[in-house]
Amino acid sequence: MINREHINRLAGGNAKVLDSEGNKIGSVGQLYLDDRTEDPNWVTVKTGLFGTSETFVPLTEATTDGDDIRVPYTKDQIKDAPRVDPDGHLSPTDEERLYSHYSLGGGGNSAGTTSTYSDTRTSTTGRDRTDQRGTVGHDTSGPTTDDAMTRSEEQLHVGTERREAGRARLRKYVVTENVTQTVPVSREEVRIEREPITDANRGDALSGPDISEEEHEVTLHEERPVIEKETVPVERVRLDKETVTDEETVTEEVRKEHIETDGTGIKDR
Repeated sequence: MINREHINRLAGGNAKVLDSEGNKIGSVGQLYLDDRTEDPNWVTVKTGLFGTSETFVPLTEATTDGDDIRVPYTKDQIKDAPRVDPDGHLSPTDEERLYSHYSLGGGGNSAGTTSTYSDTRTSTTGRDRTDQRGTVGHDTSGPTTDDAMTRSEEQLHVGTERREAGRARLRKYVVTENVTQTVPVSREEVRIEREPITDANRGDALSGPDISEEEHEVTLHEERPVIEKETVPVERVRLDKETVTDEETVTEEVRKEHIETDGTGIKDR
């Protein structure tokens, strides 16, 4: 059971709300106390993108799990709870809606509460921050709320999204180019050799007729270039991806409310 001894530890800013299986539902936002007993009766859970949404969860059957709170509800059941603004107090109507959603019969009064709870983040002792002097002033325009005016502002949350920026592909095609190479070639040419008549060749010279007509021939050879082409692999090419991180500056307008006072002798506290 959650009691006053757990307030400071659970309201430190790092506590989480867990389901019955120990899975994280969200982080603790605010603890709401019973005005009469000062025991924690409700907790808000921060869910949604950047934790901007807060949902009420009853602490009637909750237990502590270290510095966290474990509740007997599922994440979906909590996310589907009625939307109630965590403005420091719960109205009886809002309390009845929440008890009905969590199937806790009897509403807040059956649990010994007065349907008024306080935000423990504004007090280090966990006590009700309601001014004991009562409500001062009243609303003259807009919806009737309480004795204070809430100032709000828009906050810029910048994230990134992944989208397709383009496509790259490999395409192979054939081109023709001229290649020139020099190769040595040889050929045979006729050469006339003359030798005088000597004792060594006189017999060959006198072997034929004295006077006659004759022909003598020799076959000449030459080399010519011969071209052959062969296809050989030279390299492998593939596509790969790498991530490059750049910085981009974004500019957007955000609105914020300012509160000013009219009248004399008014001091801002």
